[in-house]
Amino acid sequence: MIRSASTPHALAADYVRDQLVARTVDVNGKTYNPDGEYVLYWMQSSHRLDENWALRAAIRTADRVNRPLVIHQGLDPSYPYAADRHHTFILQGARDTARDAESRGLYYQFVLRPSRNDDRRVVDRLAARAYVVITDLFPTAGIRERVERFAERVNCRVLAIDGVCTVPSGAFEKPEYAARTIRPKIAKLLDHSIEPVADALPRVPVTEALRASLRATVGEHGLSLLPIATMSDVDIAAAVAACDIDHTVPAVPLIGGSVAAADRLSTFVSRELAPYADRRNEAGVHDGTSRLSPYLHFGQIASARVVREARATGASPESLDAFVQQVTTWRELAFNWCIRTRNFDRLEALPAWIQKTMAEHVRDARPVLYDLETLESAQTHDALWNAAQRELVEQGIIHNYPRMLWGKTVLLWTEDYEQARSWLYLLNDKYALDGRDPNSVGGIMWCLGLWDRPWGNKPIWGGIRPMVTSRAKLKFDVAGYIRRVGSRGESSRSPEDGVLL
Repeated sequence: MIRSASTPHALAADYVRDQLVARTVDVNGKTYNPDGEYVLYWMQSSHRLDENWALRAAIRTADRVNRPLVIHQGLDPSYPYAADRHHTFILQGARDTARDAESRGLYYQFVLRPSRNDDRRVVDRLAARAYVVITDLFPTAGIRERVERFAERVNCRVLAIDGVCTVPSGAFEKPEYAARTIRPKIAKLLDHSIEPVADALPRVPVTEALRASLRATVGEHGLSLLPIATMSDVDIAAAVAACDIDHTVPAVPLIGGSVAAADRLSTFVSRELAPYADRRNEAGVHDGTSRLSPYLHFGQIASARVVREARATGASPESLDAFVQQVTTWRELAFNWCIRTRNFDRLEALPAWIQKTMAEHVRDARPVLYDLETLESAQTHDALWNAAQRELVEQGIIHNYPRMLWGKTVLLWTEDYEQARSWLYLLNDKYALDGRDPNSVGGIMWCLGLWDRPWGNKPIWGGIRPMVTSRAKLKFDVAGYIRRVGSRGESSRSPEDGVLL
């Protein structure tokens, strides 16, 4: 029996247990540490306390073994394309998490590692004192590899919990090959998976003595806990400025955190969801998308909450279904691809028909070749492509439809498919707030043919589905989009028309 999605479970033990079984991966198969002082939740990709499945697992475990719960989050400068943009968004989110933890009576600590030469083993020392380490299951952004290396080093069990997918990723036992194969499977499980849960607090408190010893463990080699809950925007900017990261990619006006995420969701479902089916491809004066992707990427809002609140609006079936498909089918198809495909972002991972068509067309003459600097600075001959690139650089996000065109077009302007692939990831991951996410991986690989079928046999494209600027005006207000983003002078070079069509 499926309960109403409007009322949290009063007694949700069985429901939570079943969900956790489908969401949990035992990373190292080691035993629990019987001498462990606490249960450690290492927060990495689900930057929130609300509807956090890893946190739920940590609380249940802590209560079962009668130990306190320690929530630890850290940020260091060594991730690819670390810059003011991503650091600022993460710290703004951590501030919300810290304040939420205080209001709930949870112990949460945040450690900022400003320099690459600073202590890199804080989590190892915390794990040495833990009964078990519970962390987030996330296949991209280097998190999976980091957790695997960590799990080999430590002497206790490490469990990774999927807090990304609305329907637990463990419900699918093999890679899904297209939206059409995963959609009906998600539909069968979706109502059950979005049921709200009344979360409990851990029974054993973190004592002042334990707090002091945790500070000492963090500070053994010069680091300290960041007072993130009390930091202002100015304080965060100063902390970011002191980090050994790329300061040429600035923060954007979009504010990070669970509070801003909830506000954005509320605005979208109350004002913008109703016309979504008609306006989601509109990129002109009115942006018809939800713009929730950065918040979903950093786990600052739960996808289940997004679906529930969308359903509660009474929007038309067409708009509701179109939006829910974006939040569930496409995001979870991408997660499924990344978690079950080791080389998920490489050409060799693509299906055989794409490999064949690329081999046949890799030497086709390109209409124009641009170097990376020209692309990055949005100085091509194509005003629409330049507008999409500027939106990415200046706002950290691209509207969905121009983003597909942006990715597809690079195939025409680079020497071969590998150069196109590598430059697309560079541009996306350097500037996009939702970069290095399964969904952005899926978007780029879709531009290269993933989850699609052969579309004829054209120069350069081969059997890959083409998308060209000349036809974009049939889909949305191209001139309005260019005006909204802001235009600059375009290159005088122009491609050969015949290759583009």
